[in-house]
Amino acid sequence: MAKKEMEVVKGLDLVRYMGRWYEIASFPSRFQPKDGVDTRATYSLNPDGTVRVLNETWSDGKRGYIEGNAYKADPKSDEAKLKVKFYVPPFLPIIPVTGDYWVLYIDDDYQYALIGQPSRRYLWILSRTPRLDEGIYNQLLEKAKEEGYDVSKLHKTPHSDSPPEGEDTPKDTTGIWWIKSILGK
Repeated sequence: MAKKEMEVVKGLDLVRYMGRWYEIASFPSRFQPKDGVDTRATYSLNPDGTVRVLNETWSDGKRGYIEGNAYKADPKSDEAKLKVKFYVPPFLPIIPVTGDYWVLYIDDDYQYALIGQPSRRYLWILSRTPRLDEGIYNQLLEKAKEEGYDVSKLHKTPHSDSPPEGEDTPKDTTGIWWIKSILGK
């Protein structure tokens, strides 16, 4: 049986969407370390209307990050279907990697969101705060199920009581986290 076309948010206000989002849960990905904590994304609007993306996670006390850009997949559409482009590996960014970033749900106050993509291999639950009310989390799980996701694959992302701020933590300057994640470690 073919899966139905996913419903995405229409009329996403990109300006309101900008800022920091904490990863509450996600499908494990080869692009993130398995032991990552305090994972977050920070979005800022570029002068040309694209979005600067900064994804950060901490592993073994060190900050790993990757930067990229997002843009509307179809500039004429009001659907929240974006493309995100990163250059890898992070320590020598030469290979472009582009993926889909579809906003499947966002609350009216832009405080939590459900992000997916058409193959349903990736799913993220994001929040403006490092913790999300369990009732809201369960509502987002139901929405993901309605869109054809197997939510049993979701992994909750650990967050410390005081998440790191700024870029003053030790960095994984060698990109070891990225190499390990490609190898599935």
